[in-house]
Amino acid sequence: MGRWRDRDYWDYYEPSIPKRVEGGIKTKSERGEIGETWWSKRWIKVLESFSMGTRLTRGRSYARQGQVVSVDVEPGIVKAKVQGSQPKPYNVKIRLEPLTDQDWDKVTEAMASQAIFAAKLLAGEMPQNIEEAFASVHISLFPTALSELYTDCSCPDWANPCKHIAAVYYLLAERFDEDPFLIFKLRGRTKEQIIAVLREKRAATSPMGDISSSADAVSAEEEHLLSLEEHLDAFWQEDEAIDSFTVNLSAPTIDKAVLKRLGDAPFTIGNSNIASLLAKAYDTVDAAVSKKIAGV
Repeated sequence: MGRWRDRDYWDYYEPSIPKRVEGGIKTKSERGEIGETWWSKRWIKVLESFSMGTRLTRGRSYARQGQVVSVDVEPGIVKAKVQGSQPKPYNVKIRLEPLTDQDWDKVTEAMASQAIFAAKLLAGEMPQNIEEAFASVHISLFPTALSELYTDCSCPDWANPCKHIAAVYYLLAERFDEDPFLIFKLRGRTKEQIIAVLREKRAATSPMGDISSSADAVSAEEEHLLSLEEHLDAFWQEDEAIDSFTVNLSAPTIDKAVLKRLGDAPFTIGNSNIASLLAKAYDTVDAAVSKKIAGV
């Protein structure tokens, strides 16, 4: 423990050339910032605020070169293999203390109290101000100090984080882009657990009176519905109400909410999952409608 906290070692290393890896995991970003979403950028910003020296920069180069062989995120721990200059890849472990059951209960209670939090999370999106839910109960989603991260690498480098650990840090950012729930998983809760608790808490906050009154409203509306069989001769005729009918189109609060909620379909077309193809179809329709509205 003592050696990895000693900053005197962070900027010392013996230069070595890593063995190239075929099929290694490379970052999507070839230059500039790594991470596309606000939560992945937040992860990188937090790490860079810990002043880890040049190891973080060298780790970014490793991540871009594809030196990371594998990354596995489990509750509270990340396990990875990174190829260095030795024949065998080094074993890397990154631990982030999971929140206690009591802390998670407070956090999910705060999430459930805000409809937008619950709606976005249930649709697979990370609300931009989700940290407010954690802060409201005096808990942090991201690490606030280097001491909250326990890292270990089987390489002989005395520095910690070494470049192999740093490479995994950067790849984690892009993993967070793909699945924001991995941040929660590191804190001890899976996506399924979070969603199940949110549904339970949201259901508990819906008064039975509201449910019954909604049912009564539906029944009353049904009583005023016209019978199709009795009005077949006038089915295609324009009603007077059509003159006051208007449609106000606006962007949804959650983009492609149904697709995100359902996830990947159980079948593909070619090498593409049908869900990704539907997403492209939605974008095409959206662009065509927007163009039509603009009168282009």
